[in-house]
Amino acid sequence: MIVLGIDPGTASLGYGIVERTAGRLREVDHGCLTTSPDASLPERLLAIHALVDELISLHQPDLLGVERLFFSRNVQTAFAVGQARGVVLLAAAQHGTPVREATPNEVKSAITGYGAADKEQVQRMVQLVLGMSELPRPDDAADALAIATWVANTERARLKTTAGVLDRAAVAPIARGETSYERAVREALAAERAARTAKRNAS
Repeated sequence: MIVLGIDPGTASLGYGIVERTAGRLREVDHGCLTTSPDASLPERLLAIHALVDELISLHQPDLLGVERLFFSRNVQTAFAVGQARGVVLLAAAQHGTPVREATPNEVKSAITGYGAADKEQVQRMVQLVLGMSELPRPDDAADALAIATWVANTERARLKTTAGVLDRAAVAPIARGETSYERAVREALAAERAARTAKRNAS
């Protein structure tokens, strides 16, 4: 199995390719595309598409992993990630490459065991898991390798990777049945209604 991981962004986009052979993961390639600040947004998106298209054509990945959109205090950053992500998804669709996605916290938790791990912790664990002689650099490339590793391990475990119905930013947002998140929300709302009813009855 070959997995292409992408850490999306319009100014800087990280990529990493991992392969599972004989039950072990190894790093095939990684790097970072940095677009010129003097280039227009359409030119940056074109460069991103060209790179992802080339990577898919060259490595023929079985799956492509990409960071899922998440709420950010920095709206400009969120828009940049969304625009780059759209181009990545387009390239994957053009090649018929299935897409898997995860939030940064999901990837960090899977790789380091800690959802708020810093960049250095992610780099060191990626180096260890993939048996690399040096720390993967730059940070965006290390994050992309982490995403690819997460996808490879998730697929191996045959875990369900679609998101809940409330996550409309997801590639495959509709998950059949009730997710743990939706169940927790439903139970919290029910408890709140019961508390209000008890309070009214007491008065």
